[in-house]
Amino acid sequence: MRLTQRQVDIIRKAATETFGPKARVVLFGSRVDDSKRGGDIDLLIQPESPGEVLNRKLQFLGILEREMGERKIDVVIENPGDTRPIVRVARETGVAL
Repeated sequence: MRLTQRQVDIIRKAATETFGPKARVVLFGSRVDDSKRGGDIDLLIQPESPGEVLNRKLQFLGILEREMGERKIDVVIENPGDTRPIVRVARETGVAL
């Protein structure tokens, strides 16, 4: 996994603040592979509750930008019963933070 412990801590804290203490965060994509270089940070969020997802996603990204600086971060919010291919791939190949 190509994130520092500081980055993991920031992501976890931001997810707890915006999506609830039981929210789950999964890193997926190229950052999971230690042999690759660069790439954006792809995150799947499984929120504690599904309400006001857009506002919470924007708040989450704002916290990450303030704490980690400007970087390319893609966030996918999983909905109950979500069958989108991106959610399936993230669950199958990702690493829980």
